[in-house]
Amino acid sequence: MKATLATIGYEGTSVRNFVEALKRARVQILVDIRAIASSRRPGFSKNALAASLAEAGIDYLQLRGLGTPADKRAAARAGRHEEMRRIYLKHLETEEAQDQLATLVQVVKGGKRACLLCYEADPRHCHRSIVAEEVGKQTPVEVQHLSPNPAED
Repeated sequence: MKATLATIGYEGTSVRNFVEALKRARVQILVDIRAIASSRRPGFSKNALAASLAEAGIDYLQLRGLGTPADKRAAARAGRHEEMRRIYLKHLETEEAQDQLATLVQVVKGGKRACLLCYEADPRHCHRSIVAEEVGKQTPVEVQHLSPNPAED
């Protein structure tokens, strides 16, 4: 039986809508794959987000090693998505990224409904889609991209 691995971005949303989207999707653990788990958006820094999730009964795990290198972020901001993908795939070859990818695969295999978190609203332009693809190479998963805005689910 395939596990489901969800992904979500918090660009342009509130913490309330974000958490509600996770609850609607029955997410049990949010896996934060931001290199820097701070945010200018209120409520989305690591500690504040973890507290909001705990109130909703959702676990929080940060896997910083699966975050995006600075040069990848620059390529993404400039709309150079193929370059971003190439840079990120190279980053995934590092020991730290491989170790944390293995941790993520174990979370997915463990049966908890997991969701990958990053900033970008569009999963096609975010490294979380690449991470989900890599997990799918190691264990059967169905990837579901969530939207924190109710009209887009």
